[in-house]
Amino acid sequence: MKLTANNTKTESIVLAYSGGLDTTAIIPWLREHYKMCKIIACCVDAGQCGDYSAIEKAAIETGADKVYVIDARDEFASDFIFPMIKANAVYEGKYLLGTSAARPLIAKKLIDVALLENASAICHGATGKGNDQLRFELTIKAFAPWLTIIAPWRIWNIKSREDAMDYLRERGIKIPMAKNQSYSRDQNLWHLSHEGLELEDPSIEPDYRHLLQMSVSPEDAPDCPEYVQIEFEKGAPVKLDGNIKNPAALIGALNVIGGRNGVGIADMVENRVVGLKSRGVYETPGGSIIFAAHRELESLCLDRQTTAFKAIVAQRLSELIYAGEWYTPLRDALSAFVDVTQENVSGVVRLKLYKGNIIPAGVSSPYSLYNKDLSSFATGDVYDHKDAEGFIKLSALPMTVRAYMKKEQNL
Repeated sequence: MKLTANNTKTESIVLAYSGGLDTTAIIPWLREHYKMCKIIACCVDAGQCGDYSAIEKAAIETGADKVYVIDARDEFASDFIFPMIKANAVYEGKYLLGTSAARPLIAKKLIDVALLENASAICHGATGKGNDQLRFELTIKAFAPWLTIIAPWRIWNIKSREDAMDYLRERGIKIPMAKNQSYSRDQNLWHLSHEGLELEDPSIEPDYRHLLQMSVSPEDAPDCPEYVQIEFEKGAPVKLDGNIKNPAALIGALNVIGGRNGVGIADMVENRVVGLKSRGVYETPGGSIIFAAHRELESLCLDRQTTAFKAIVAQRLSELIYAGEWYTPLRDALSAFVDVTQENVSGVVRLKLYKGNIIPAGVSSPYSLYNKDLSSFATGDVYDHKDAEGFIKLSALPMTVRAYMKKEQNL
């Protein structure tokens, strides 16, 4: 059965619930417009650091009939973040895809709850201007296309975050944020994003002391550098400073270290999938450290051709992930290629963190392709400098032929 407003048959709606402004407003809105429906709030913990007992209580008080809280932190780290690390997938050179990677996971958990509860619909709080609507809905279409999708921002009369606050105020519902902190934020294990308010003007420099929550401003970071050592196995980080850590714990520890050193802050204007541009500030302290370490290790372990082609794959992967196309054959295939390239990407990387900077401080690997004897300026037995002459002549052959042609034609 397809749900319609004021539906008279008892059906269940599963709502992607965070306890933020949008989803707080959605519960009473659903209650008013789908009067006979059971509202099931589903909060997927991808590392938001929330008080989930308070979130569950708020959902019930706001009008939800039932609440699920699902811990997906380790799954998010191992099955979504680590593939991006191995690929070096960064959108438009800056964005480490924190929200983009989490949304397909959250949507898949919503589907699981919907199937368990025999629900008819899934509801999300993504706007009609944003990327998240694709990330949620493409995942739903991939696994349960028969479910109705309810996207309030595309159909209700609320036009802004201020309208949403007024809507809650009129109904006597506590607003979950101060007006001067009504940024659109998304936090998980990997990052924290900020959009809205003064950030909508790209000419304005953000007040990081007011804005940041995971990090300090680089100028407020310690005056002494801090060193970290990360060990990788087949492209995945497994140890921090010599200690074995599970994926979520390793990222969490590096978030603390990176945050206090002011690293991983990205201010960017990006191209959204729907065609417009948006400005956001991203805090990805731990992720930025891991990405930097992984690139240093790959510089030692990958050959030139693989490195060059992998960069093309990384860009395409970042575009797929950004657009919500995680559960597609192409993403699977590209990740499979990446996994092959990572077979020998194992070793130890040391980095120096200082006032927003991530500086290489040494890298080693048993699979290193760096040969000191070959790279040395001294002449050795393996490499004969004279061989370069023939190599250069062959490399220059097309240019040489063209030069003679131009001479003959007086060009």
